[in-house]
Amino acid sequence: MPERVEAWWARRQWSKGLETPYPVGAYRQAWAAFPALWRQYHADLNAGIVLSQVPPAADVLLQWQCDRGHRFVATPAEQRSRPGRERRRSAWCPECSDAADPSRVVALPMRESVTDPVPAVAGIIRERRARPKPSLCEKTPDLPVGEAFSSECAPKPASAVEAQLRADVHERLALTEGLNAVRVQRPFFQHLEVWPDLVYPELRIAIEYDSIGRHGLEHVGGREEVDRRKDRALRSAGWEVVRLRTGKLEPIGPFDLQLSSWNRRALDRLVDTLRAVRGPLFVDAYLR
Repeated sequence: MPERVEAWWARRQWSKGLETPYPVGAYRQAWAAFPALWRQYHADLNAGIVLSQVPPAADVLLQWQCDRGHRFVATPAEQRSRPGRERRRSAWCPECSDAADPSRVVALPMRESVTDPVPAVAGIIRERRARPKPSLCEKTPDLPVGEAFSSECAPKPASAVEAQLRADVHERLALTEGLNAVRVQRPFFQHLEVWPDLVYPELRIAIEYDSIGRHGLEHVGGREEVDRRKDRALRSAGWEVVRLRTGKLEPIGPFDLQLSSWNRRALDRLVDTLRAVRGPLFVDAYLR
C-alpha cells in the first residue's frame, strides 16, 4: 500500500537506523533517463527529500508539479511508466491529459424530492466516444514473413545521427541499401510491417539508434514497451535486433550497445557485435 512520503521516510530511518537512509545522489543514475520527471519533482513538496534519494521501486506517494503548475500525487513506478504514446512536451499530468482528451459528461435526472428513489447510478457518467476498430493498412505488399522491402509507409529518418550511422555502416560493409521495412506475422499498429532504422537482409539484422530526444521523452516508459514489442515482432520473423542506446538508456536486448555518442569507436563495436550475432566469417565477407 503506498504511503505518504513523510511516513515512508520515517519508516526507512527506523529500519536502517540512520538519520539519512538514502544519501543524496544514491539513485541519480536510475532517474537519469527521465529528465522530464526531474522538472516535475520539487523537494519542498516532498518533505525536503530530493528525487535522487528515492528508489524507483519505492511504494511511496510523491507530489509532482507539471510545467503548467498543476500538482498531483503519484508513485515513482506510475511516473516512470508515463507519458505513454502521447507526444507531449511535458510529462504526464491528470489535468493536462483531461484537457487533451476531454470526455462528454452526462448528468443524471435530478430527483424532485428527497423521498424519490435514488437513481441506479449516482453522480455523473463520463461517456467516452466510441472508437471504431482500425483496419490494417493495405499498402503492405503480400510478401513472406521476414522479407525486407522498401515501404512507402515508413517514417523519414528522425535525426542527423541516424543518417551518419547509415553512411558509416555502408562505408564499412557492402550491404543492401534502400530497404526500410520488414514483413511481420502479426499487426504492429495497424501494419503487417515494422520499420527499423537500418535493415540488412543479408545478415537478417535490424539496427536501431535510440536516444531520449530533445525533451527526454523518447524510448522511456511506455515507449520502451513499444520498442520491446517491435523487437519481439522482428525476432519472431527470424531477425535479430541491435539497439544503439544513448543518453544513459539501459539495454533491452541481448546485443544492445550503450554508447555516449556515435563515432568511429562505436562503429568498431557495432561491427564486432554483428560478428557475435552472425559469426565473423559471414560478416567479414561483406567488409569493404
